[in-house]
Amino acid sequence: MADSTGGDGHDPGRRDFLYVAAGGLGVVGAAGFVWPLVDAMNPSQDVLALSSIEVDLSGIEVGQSITVSWRGKPVFVRHRTAAEISEAEAVPMSDLPDPESDEARVEKPEWLILVGVCTHLGCVPLGQQGEFDGWFCPCHGSHYDTSGRIRKGPAPLNLPVPDYVFLDDNNIKIG
Repeated sequence: MADSTGGDGHDPGRRDFLYVAAGGLGVVGAAGFVWPLVDAMNPSQDVLALSSIEVDLSGIEVGQSITVSWRGKPVFVRHRTAAEISEAEAVPMSDLPDPESDEARVEKPEWLILVGVCTHLGCVPLGQQGEFDGWFCPCHGSHYDTSGRIRKGPAPLNLPVPDYVFLDDNNIKIG
């Protein structure tokens, strides 16, 4: 007479349960081992804090510039005058080694935000100097205009414009 345990004295339902339980425990153990390794690849809090900054524009007078640090680089924030804006807008594209319109470089014409690193060899240009009243890199003689576009010298590209957004009329978030 056959018994209900499959003939060998073992219950097949119990065996299946043990296989599923052992497999589930193995998956949980593997996840517990892998999670700290994956989590270690996330950026730390100090790196996340440097990824973006907020800048208060309310204290910057027309014609004045400030320099802030973002991701270890200087960022120039310039409150341009009407003359600087019209001068930058009037430049023919044929005069520019790296043609880019002033409108493409600014969100609001009166505010110019640039990464202050010369595109030639990474020096920091001096503000409101040079032949075009913009920035001048004294290391190798690159001249940038009032829109941060290269006009003369060995630099191949315009000063880069970082990603930024106006939070309101007096604050921007860079990065």
